[in-house]
Amino acid sequence: MDYLYFAIRRLLQAVLVMFVISLIGFSIQDNLGDPLRELVGQSVSEDERQAMRERMGLNDPFLIQYGRFLGNAVQGDLGNSYFFKKPALEVIAAKFPATLELVIGATIIIITFAVPLGIYCAIRPKSWLARFVMGFSIVGISVPVFLTAIFSIYIFSVELGWMPSFGRGETSDLLGWNSGFLTVDGLVHLVLPSLSLASIMMPLFIRLIRSEMMEILQMEYIRFAWAKGLFPKRIWFLHAFKNTLLPVITVGGVQVGTMLAYTILTESVFQWPGMGFLFLEAVNRVDTPLIIAYIIVVGLIFVVTNTFVDLIYTWVNPTVKLVGQKS
Repeated sequence: MDYLYFAIRRLLQAVLVMFVISLIGFSIQDNLGDPLRELVGQSVSEDERQAMRERMGLNDPFLIQYGRFLGNAVQGDLGNSYFFKKPALEVIAAKFPATLELVIGATIIIITFAVPLGIYCAIRPKSWLARFVMGFSIVGISVPVFLTAIFSIYIFSVELGWMPSFGRGETSDLLGWNSGFLTVDGLVHLVLPSLSLASIMMPLFIRLIRSEMMEILQMEYIRFAWAKGLFPKRIWFLHAFKNTLLPVITVGGVQVGTMLAYTILTESVFQWPGMGFLFLEAVNRVDTPLIIAYIIVVGLIFVVTNTFVDLIYTWVNPTVKLVGQKS
């Protein structure tokens, strides 16, 4: 019952957060420009503009407009893009696979390098390699992702000519999803953007794995395992690293949403045709419905990810005190 109560509470909180996000997103539309200017241009007379504003409900009070927007949003209608002349959600859905592909590529790179390096730095904290990795991780956290992207383009594309500097490359259809994972050209185009996106998160995970594992290696049951004469690899990987995974997975789940935010910078530098690049184009065109839809979709991804991580964490770790549980 405690877990069910916690789950219901978290779901209600998620609904409340989405309500606030939608309210903020809808509130900023008046500061983005006149939507009629984007729809009809300058040639339409003022009388015609006022008539159109009346038909579109733009002269209604804010609460009435927001109520109408919220009612449509619940039904999956976030308005039509001024530029694409299509539902905003449909436009975002068409770009979402490219962004998801970029996030998956960055996640694979993070797991491939952060896990072994974090374990090594915990096991051999005084070695020269561990010191180098920890020092380099500070630099990685400090350098903005767009500088890493520009630097990688200059080195690997301009100077060496090994990698393409922009675009998504050739894609292949996979159950309706045009994926670059299935073609050599698509994979080559994915390397630099994925590395740039991973560069901001990988140092964080290296340091997290190192600190968590070093703490666990000092615990009594690890000392008891050493006293029993167990093989070092068994102690490091089965006993220590296994118990390190829970907080790492928790933070990792939350950071997935953060990486979606960083894709705006990465996609902008590499001209990657994903959601982030679409958002910047929408801002330049003052495509208000598309901007609001993007804010709500990204907010929904954050909320769903965080809620899911919280529910899984409290389910697999019974030592966590649930919210509302009596002492």
